[in-house]
Amino acid sequence: MRNLVSVLLMLAFCGAPLLAQEKEADRLSKAAEVIDEVMGTPEKGIPRDLLNRAVCVGVISVYKLAVGIGGSFGRGALVCRRGGNGPWGGPSMFTLGGANIGPQLGGQRTDFVLVVMNPKGARKLLQSRSKLSADGSVAAGPVGRTAQAATDIQMSAEILTYSRAKGLFAGFSLEGAVIKQAHGANEKLYGRKVDPKDILIHGTVGVPAAAQPLVAVLNKYSPAGGKPFKEK
Repeated sequence: MRNLVSVLLMLAFCGAPLLAQEKEADRLSKAAEVIDEVMGTPEKGIPRDLLNRAVCVGVISVYKLAVGIGGSFGRGALVCRRGGNGPWGGPSMFTLGGANIGPQLGGQRTDFVLVVMNPKGARKLLQSRSKLSADGSVAAGPVGRTAQAATDIQMSAEILTYSRAKGLFAGFSLEGAVIKQAHGANEKLYGRKVDPKDILIHGTVGVPAAAQPLVAVLNKYSPAGGKPFKEK
């Protein structure tokens, strides 16, 4: 009996990291599906020329915690071009929370896409606790085949945000939402502790197998673009 207990404990100990890694892989797979579906409808998706200017793209699924007055919480992934204008690199996992984010009903999932337009916006998301503010740095993104119809506010924003709920996709403001880097999730995904800056800014961390579908779909729609990061 004692030997059986020891074996069961060992299996549980060995299986827990694999299960945790599978959860992150599932989130990355869903993120790839969101990007593919959004970009697969040009009339209502993110303008291709706008995506080509982006240095990073984030995808997060948010669930509302209560109907009416309540909060929301979600987990997702942020991917940047290596150096800001190179090939797409590995993802850094993050969380998003806030009061009454998005047009959800209780229990309904809403997918959000963050299109980071310049290095300043990328560094803002790397802060330990970044609140998306209404100071012009964050705006609801334009939709359609091109970004020609975008307003001056949208074109000058550091981060453009979109939402998708019940199959509908549109620009949606995430002002007031709080973003945090998920260090524990990154450790599970990469199998070791990694600095989000090394993943996203320095590009010194390889792309894990679980992230290959997400990187592939980003390459499909925008293989080149962005702006170079300046060393800091």
